Amino acid sequence: MSHLLREHAPISETGWNVIDEEARERLTPALAARRLVDFSGPRGWQASATNLGRTQAVADTPFDGVVAARRRVLELVELRAPFRVSRAELRDADRGARDVDLDALDEAAHRIATAENTAVFHGWEAAGIAGIAQASPHEAIALGEDCSRYPRHVAVAIEALLGAGVDGPYGLALGPEAHTRVLETSEHGGYPLLEHLRKILGGPLVWAPGVRGAVVVSLRGGDFLFDCGEDLSVGYDSHDADAVQLYLEESFSFRVATPEAAVELSP
Repeated sequence: MSHLLREHAPISETGWNVIDEEARERLTPALAARRLVDFSGPRGWQASATNLGRTQAVADTPFDGVVAARRRVLELVELRAPFRVSRAELRDADRGARDVDLDALDEAAHRIATAENTAVFHGWEAAGIAGIAQASPHEAIALGEDCSRYPRHVAVAIEALLGAGVDGPYGLALGPEAHTRVLETSEHGGYPLLEHLRKILGGPLVWAPGVRGAVVVSLRGGDFLFDCGEDLSVGYDSHDADAVQLYLEESFSFRVATPEAAVELSP
């Protein structure tokens, strides 16, 4: 039995398959950070910290003539997004229904993916996470609302990265508002503009809920490190006669190894 307690839920194997598949479909496009940073793991629920390879001196030791140092680690943080599923809908799933109402799961998936993206790109001080845009020493470039200037902004950002000795290819995390502008722009026809940006970057352009504006990052590797403990999973909490209380959960740490490997395009 795992800590997710799925065995205790009044949900059939068919019901769990429907829930897990829906979670995967909703999470995959929204987890933008994982497509642009180095992902390692999962290391399991028992993993508690990431080794930083550094020490901190300890002033007092229990005996003269002995020096001491304490290993430094970055603690993993846990995220959980609860949701409810109707037991009537689960019974219909067992009967073969293809339109099971899982709107609450969809909303929970969006919430937890947005939280993860926000932590990676903009930081989470309370959890000890410095975000990519937050850590970057480069001056932020104002993105604005004129999509015709987006390729120029991205080119300027890449020039700044090259000037700092940071090779490509590069990726672009676009916040929802900026992404919508790119898709809806009429001057470039939407799709050609996406292709133009991809050619400049040499890498992907991703929709990134939780990102404010956009962020250009190097994809050469080793600059942005996401350490996964438990990967996103669905767990069981409780149930009553009408609904089952479930949750999405993950644990991770994130650190920026090379701050100069990204440029923020501020909104």
